[in-house]
This record gives sequence, C-alpha cells and structure tokens, in this order.
Amino acid sequence: MAVKIFIRRTVPQDKARNMIPLFRQMRASATTQSGYITGETLRSMDNPEEFMVVSTWQSSEDWNKWLKSEDRNKVQSKIDDLLGGETAYEIFHYGFSE
Repeated sequence: MAVKIFIRRTVPQDKARNMIPLFRQMRASATTQSGYITGETLRSMDNPEEFMVVSTWQSSEDWNKWLKSEDRNKVQSKIDDLLGGETAYEIFHYGFSE
C-alpha cells in the first residue's frame, strides 16, 4: 500500500542558502530508489523558515529501506548538523484500512 511521508523542518533564513542544495541532493538520490513515486518540497507563505517535504512511496518497506540507507544518512547528517537537531518524520497510508 502506498504511503506518504511528511517531513517538516524549520530552516533559519541565514541557513537556507546552505540547506537548499542539501534538499536537492536528497531528492536526486531518493528518485533512484526502489519504490519512490514522487516528492515535493514546500515553503510556508506565512513563515518562510518552515519547509514541508512530502514524498510518496509504494510501501512503508520501501520508505524504511531509504530511511536506513547510507546515501540518505550521509545527506541527512549534514542537514541535522546544519539545523542543530534531528529531523522528525510522519508516515501516513491511504484510506481507512488498518
């Protein structure tokens, strides 16, 4: 069953210039992963420091493989270092089934 992953990050204005290339690098790497369907990065109009990444995967297993992959974790550690903390994720599946 397809899943959506929601990743919210607060990126201070003075760090955005360094963060955007990391977002692009992460997306480019994700698109080559098995099970990746699509993704987008959104920036809040009310608070330009708030970013939301939404990606769609064929299954939670595909997402978890990517989450634990070495390629992803190399970029993620740079993001966490730049922002000074860990990134939180939320995973949702479609519909009302359990």
